[in-house]
Amino acid sequence: MQHNVDWATYVAQMEQILAVPLDEARRAELLTQFTRIAAMAEPLMAFPLDDRLEVAGVYQA
Repeated sequence: MQHNVDWATYVAQMEQILAVPLDEARRAELLTQFTRIAAMAEPLMAFPLDDRLEVAGVYQA
């Protein structure tokens, strides 16, 4: 399953929400990194899981 994400829009929205102004060079580098991360995560996200798998427990101290 491939998800097409508009990373430029995401970065622009996060820039506004978090009030972190970015210059063009930093914005471009973030776009590059998000694209790389998404490409690395794609095979993992596509791995089929059995619907009957138990949910992992929650650690409580």
